[in-house]
Amino acid sequence: MKNYDILIIGGGPAGISAALAAAKLNLKIALFEEKDILGGQLVKQTHKFFGSKDESAGTRGIYIAQKLINEINNKDNIDVFLNSMVLGYYEDGVVTALVKEKMEKFKSKKIIIATGAFEKSLPFENNDLPGVFGAGAVQTLMNVYGILPGKEVLMIGSGNIGLIVSYQLAQAGVKVKGIVEISEKIGGYLVHASKVRRLGIPIYTKHTIVKALGDRKVKGAIIENVETKEKREIYCDVICLATGLMPLSDILNQINCKMKYIPELGGYVPVRDENMKTTVENVFVAGDSAGIEEATAAMLEGELAGLYAAYEITNTFDKRINEIKEHLKELRKTSSKVVSGLKKLDLYKDFIVDSQKDLGKLHRTGVPEKEMIENIIPKDSNRFAIMECFQNIPCNPCVSSCPTNAISMDSLNGIPKLDERKCIGCGNCVAVCPGLAIFVVDKKKESVLLPYEFLPLPEKGEMVEIMDREGNFLEKNVVLNVRKMKDKTNLIEIKVSKENINNARHIRVVR
Repeated sequence: MKNYDILIIGGGPAGISAALAAAKLNLKIALFEEKDILGGQLVKQTHKFFGSKDESAGTRGIYIAQKLINEINNKDNIDVFLNSMVLGYYEDGVVTALVKEKMEKFKSKKIIIATGAFEKSLPFENNDLPGVFGAGAVQTLMNVYGILPGKEVLMIGSGNIGLIVSYQLAQAGVKVKGIVEISEKIGGYLVHASKVRRLGIPIYTKHTIVKALGDRKVKGAIIENVETKEKREIYCDVICLATGLMPLSDILNQINCKMKYIPELGGYVPVRDENMKTTVENVFVAGDSAGIEEATAAMLEGELAGLYAAYEITNTFDKRINEIKEHLKELRKTSSKVVSGLKKLDLYKDFIVDSQKDLGKLHRTGVPEKEMIENIIPKDSNRFAIMECFQNIPCNPCVSSCPTNAISMDSLNGIPKLDERKCIGCGNCVAVCPGLAIFVVDKKKESVLLPYEFLPLPEKGEMVEIMDREGNFLEKNVVLNVRKMKDKTNLIEIKVSKENINNARHIRVVR
């Protein structure tokens, strides 16, 4: 029998954050992960995170994972058990786990469950054909093992995962035939939607998949407009399902934690208090197993659970506990779905969510109205940044990146505002923006500076095709400058004619 102060089940962002937080108080920590590497979903997330600078905004998930893993490896009081599956928790507080194919027993003063989530499926005809994947599986194949799932993909679901994976597929050279969304609005961040639309990927709102075509493998799909019942056949060799996640709650059920079905949080979740403590004494929860949210929230919840569990052991209260709670509230200020779910757990009772206005065409297609663009173009400047960020989301790295303080926001969830008198068009904000939603226009030079995350990189002097916000060809013109950035969001300055200068948003290298 091995004894620990805190035993953590799950080595993803929440579990790692919990371990690091508790380890600060010199407690003995055991961290269990059934895979052969720590990091969970972070190890396959190649996109930049939203949030504030304090929550690693503007940093890619894979780099956040490596940073956290390095910190874990440098802690002598954290024992990591990889390839180890926790099998059960017993009334006497003993936890059994399969470690290196050997059953072992462990006991701890506190347990934190951070087991994450699993992907939801979707019922439709032939949904068991080879070629039907979950979005997480596609990310794992591409971003962890470097294997393409296919050549032409139809994405089902326009939440953040569906939009992000569609973009990553395009980066890998896969043709994304479209994104299918059953509701009338795009589910994920609209900057992600605009990002894929610039690649020419259509988004079919008010549509659902009704059938996968093929005998032995996927050869296509039939989608249907849920209002008109009009059907459309799309050729593809992969159907990727990004239809949501469900909390992984097996061990919580086995421990007899009180559970509650809350659709807004993904399904059955444990009843817990504001400190992540469940209804079972000494058992805490964090991350997606507590309710489906973004990875930033999972890391904060993990840190909170680790600090509070440590406080109950040492009686040393860390003021960071209250800071985390405030950070979580700020992150959730525009997430009515999550807050609605938390209220059903008797949390956030009087919390008011910032209302999200309907952004019309942008909400339905990922492309902003012409008037929306015209309203943010400075009238009296020759070189300036254009911030096509119209939705309230928790993100502000553009503010701290500006050397002249030309960008401001009323809050973390505000809309960025540009003081054109201060803007020098340096492009720092273009490089750091997680949504790739900022561009620099130079009217005198007749050029546009835009973010570019594809290969091959163009060379200075090379002719490229210039695309608009819907991926339509505008013109061919020359590359004026290429700035290679360490974080792989390279900055490309292109010559653009006067009539297209306000609409040039992407390039295609043709060799």
